[in-house]
Amino acid sequence: MPRIVAATIAEHRRIQRKAIMDAARELLAETGRAPSLAEVGKRAGLPRSTVYEYVRSRDDLLAAVVADVFPDWASSIRDAIESAPTPGEKIWAYVASNVAFFAGAEQTIARALGSVVDPAVLRGPMQEFHTALQEPLRRALGDLGEAEPEIVADLIDAMLLSATKEIRARQRQSTRAEQDSVLAPVRRLLGPYLRLPDNPTATASAEG
Repeated sequence: MPRIVAATIAEHRRIQRKAIMDAARELLAETGRAPSLAEVGKRAGLPRSTVYEYVRSRDDLLAAVVADVFPDWASSIRDAIESAPTPGEKIWAYVASNVAFFAGAEQTIARALGSVVDPAVLRGPMQEFHTALQEPLRRALGDLGEAEPEIVADLIDAMLLSATKEIRARQRQSTRAEQDSVLAPVRRLLGPYLRLPDNPTATASAEG
């Protein structure tokens, strides 16, 4: 039995499972393909036999990654929304966080999962991810005074998909400058409606 590196066996297993999931996500982001359990074990610093205690096959591994990543991503974006001080800044946090998602390693992982996982396995988590983000967006729009938050939320999502088309197509993570170039025209359009300050750094300071 491997040496226990935590206060309890349960905590030890949680740490090992997290190491396996982190390794799988890193390899997906780097290679764009489903890693083998041996590759995951090597990256995590665990013997393959230990990896098999948590997942029995590559399909099991991918299903576990899907079950982990979408709630993690949704939680990260929701935290950014909830930490913003005003309704307009909450909506902008939604926009900026989604651009960062599309530009970063998460999008690379999502693209890889889309190519190696059965669409039926992805459908439910993706819908839950979308629903988890729509609720705080629509609530912030309502708090802003928008009479039709559902319609405007859909328009914001359509704008995001259009604005991020180029960075989503890249086979690499986008730089901060590239993200800013995507956000600039969106802010020019949404800024007055959201009552954002003219200087973007003012909003960034408020969020920090």
